[in-house]
Amino acid sequence: MEITWLGHSCFRIKGKEAIVLTDPCGKETGYTLHKQHADIVTVSHYHAGHSNIEAIEGDFRQIKGPGEYELKNVFITGYATYHDATEGQERGKNTVYIIEIEGVTICHLGDLGHAIDSSMEEEIGDVGVLFVPVGGVSTIDSSKAAEIVRSIAPRIVIPMHYKTPATTRDLEPVENFLKKSGAKEPQPQARLNINKTNLPLNTEVIVLNYPGA
Repeated sequence: MEITWLGHSCFRIKGKEAIVLTDPCGKETGYTLHKQHADIVTVSHYHAGHSNIEAIEGDFRQIKGPGEYELKNVFITGYATYHDATEGQERGKNTVYIIEIEGVTICHLGDLGHAIDSSMEEEIGDVGVLFVPVGGVSTIDSSKAAEIVRSIAPRIVIPMHYKTPATTRDLEPVENFLKKSGAKEPQPQARLNINKTNLPLNTEVIVLNYPGA
């Protein structure tokens, strides 16, 4: 499958049978999400920067909360979490999604705003690819993101929701997370092509380029 970062928390996961799009970003984020085709669209929460459904064309299924879903051999489980560390009192709820596609388990943390406990770690299980917010302000910061990566121990980590030249939001840069997670600064790449046989044995951080940059 092919994974492309479209800005902020939005990724296109293109498999043989289906295209999954996560948290379609709106113009408020500073990113431009051109018209996209998808079979499945996941929305972690309904803030404008994560729910730009109008940018998606065609007949797609929108997934917008906790539960179990299946379409075109893609299995998705949504888990209820919060957008802040006060059980939603500041920013409301958030949904973490586990996406199982072509034998690879992908976890998208959305705008997670708090640490995860042992029961949540158990529900998440073994992760092939983890999309983790690292910019702080309205999500976990780089330190908390590094802690979550260590506790989940995914094969691949792809940071999201951080400061770039494309966005004017006052977020932490990705370099903060790389330093705190102990990762060597990787060479950004346009996209990631993976399958269940070529996942690394140990956790590897991969930074994807925003195609509009």
